[in-house]
Amino acid sequence: MNDRLNTDATLGEPAAYADLPDSLRYNPRHTEAGPAVRGESVVKTVAEFQIQYRQILDPTGHVRGELPAFAQDDSEMLKMFGAMLRARIFDAKAVNLQRTGKLGTYAPCLGQEATHVGVGAALRPEDSVAIVYREIGTLFWRGVRMVDVLLYWGGDERGNDFAGPAHDFPWCVPIATQTLHAAGAAMAFKIRKEPRCALAYIGDGGTSEGTFYEAINLAGAKHLPIVFVIVNNKWAISVPVEEQTAAQTLAQKAIAAGIPGVQVDGNDIIAVRDTVEQALAKARSGGGPTVIEALSYRLSDHTTADDASRYRPKEEVEEAWKLEPLVRTRAFLRARGVLDEAREQALKAEYTAEVEAAVKEYLSIPKQSIDSMFDYLYANPPRYIEQQKQIAKRYAGTGRPSH
Repeated sequence: MNDRLNTDATLGEPAAYADLPDSLRYNPRHTEAGPAVRGESVVKTVAEFQIQYRQILDPTGHVRGELPAFAQDDSEMLKMFGAMLRARIFDAKAVNLQRTGKLGTYAPCLGQEATHVGVGAALRPEDSVAIVYREIGTLFWRGVRMVDVLLYWGGDERGNDFAGPAHDFPWCVPIATQTLHAAGAAMAFKIRKEPRCALAYIGDGGTSEGTFYEAINLAGAKHLPIVFVIVNNKWAISVPVEEQTAAQTLAQKAIAAGIPGVQVDGNDIIAVRDTVEQALAKARSGGGPTVIEALSYRLSDHTTADDASRYRPKEEVEEAWKLEPLVRTRAFLRARGVLDEAREQALKAEYTAEVEAAVKEYLSIPKQSIDSMFDYLYANPPRYIEQQKQIAKRYAGTGRPSH
């Protein structure tokens, strides 16, 4: 499959992104040929659409087609592999902390590291990201500290004031609302004529929310510099994709908003980064938004409050493990002579030590006072807030509310 398709010059697109593949274009194919006449009415096709699928690195680590420039840089590819490995080691530790009562409910990212790191590597520091609740690979790439992530999932809102770009949005547990936040940021960039982009993550289940459609409709109508990344991990908690939508792909939902949609192998870090980079370049040059559906799989439970074994076939999970992203990236790097067992074990030791140090720091941070949950709501707190504060203090001291 040639994933760099020829440009259709008849579409009258801006020269700024004339070299982009068809998968990142809005390509209605108009035709006047062969109308069917039924009495006084004429029936004809006025537009046709295609959703293309991109893959550069197959599940065995073999390259399909031409490698983009960054993937020919062995040090850059090793850095991306390391970022995936680092996220996985942190993820496993966070789950263990939750199981031992040292962390609240946590949303693992096991199996989705290629999408998260690929997106992070494609972004510029000045771009703005609206995450959901499991994209730690993107956050770490952009400079967020491990201790900040632990603080947030430990119930401490100071974890939302994380390191990294201050213009990135905080964690967003409500489903799909982050897409509107990102669209608003993109609107601001356009009004200010700033060469910046917004990027919004959303899960497969989130694309069934009305908020998602509102966000892509605004993006299409206003031609905003934004990219929407749908992480299709096949399950919206216990609901499989095929039971929540009749759409053949989630990328095709972009068509209703008048913007292009493309599928990418979400376990192929090269294809993810290359596709997102091209979409961001198009948006930055005035070419408008793109919806990218990254096909992956959630190898873990939805959160630590979930038990996926109750609804997911064991055979399906076992098959997904054969396609997970670290396997193919490792094979690619070993074939190029960049990675061997000793080098990988050294990386694991380095990241494990880093995670343990972050956990030690997290556990040593004094808890916030009870007052903190009330002190930042109002500039001039109403009287009932003070009353609630006193009730909370008594509850904390006695283990039960006082009336």
